[in-house]
Amino acid sequence: MLGLLVAGLFLGSLLVGPAALGLGESLRALVAGGEERDAVALVMQEVRLPRALLGLMVGAALGLSGAALQGFLRNPLAEPGLVGTSASAALGAVVALQSGVAAAHALALPAAALAGAGVSVALVVAIAGPRGGALTLILAGIAVSALAAALTALVLNLSPNPFAASEIVFWMMGSLADRSMLHVWVAAPFVALGALLLATTGRGLDALTLGEDAAEALGVNLARLRLAVVAGVAAAVGGATAVAGAVGFVGLVVPHVLRPLVGARPSALLPASALGGAAMVLAADIAVRLIAPDRDLKLGVLTAIVGAPFFLHLIWRLRARLA
Repeated sequence: MLGLLVAGLFLGSLLVGPAALGLGESLRALVAGGEERDAVALVMQEVRLPRALLGLMVGAALGLSGAALQGFLRNPLAEPGLVGTSASAALGAVVALQSGVAAAHALALPAAALAGAGVSVALVVAIAGPRGGALTLILAGIAVSALAAALTALVLNLSPNPFAASEIVFWMMGSLADRSMLHVWVAAPFVALGALLLATTGRGLDALTLGEDAAEALGVNLARLRLAVVAGVAAAVGGATAVAGAVGFVGLVVPHVLRPLVGARPSALLPASALGGAAMVLAADIAVRLIAPDRDLKLGVLTAIVGAPFFLHLIWRLRARLA
């Protein structure tokens, strides 16, 4: 069902836009080549197809990463930004925008964001140490995230160019607009690498539901599992953030919605959350084009509007359970 939902939303993403194109005309334009390429083909191949593919990849990366972190930390409030990857990737992108490098080179902004994500992984792993537990990892991630957010605010505060500051703020809101196939090829290897790493953690995450001691008794190498989760989340979220900016709450909301449907098994939740995340981002991207086609409503704004009340609902349920 999730696969059919994602396929339907992907098709919807290809068909929704200011240019009123019919279904048959749009699909024919997707495969047009050579002399057959006209304005419709350019719109479909250079504008709508990259946007739909990025929605698919970004959503899958965030949903999968959220499920993996919640399973590893055994914390229902964990989300991809907890290990500092999103904030550090945003810092790298902000530095590229502020310095003007992003305007000079097409790949400078995503490359800087990916570099920031890589630095965050190294810092979190170094701070947590080889034998650090889940709590140490959480604290290390919070520290790195806070430092990256503070440095981002410092860059904005010292920015002498109001246009650069405005561009930075809009980028940090998250969007899939004005993306090309170049962005798809930049993000795809990192999202795929992250997905492969996280796909190997299913058995370990299942065992970890019994506790760390029981997982080790079952032959799970916790240090290797932690490294696979942190590196996988960093690669997937770093690749997604590099091309789409900050898109929040997907990794928090999707695993919670789907967890009861898979029997609360982390290994089953991983692929389900990848599909669910893709569906959520594709649906949100379609919504921003329908709600405000002339105002460029940002994707991250809409996901936050949906996700924040859900987050408050989770806190309320947790409070009621502990009362």
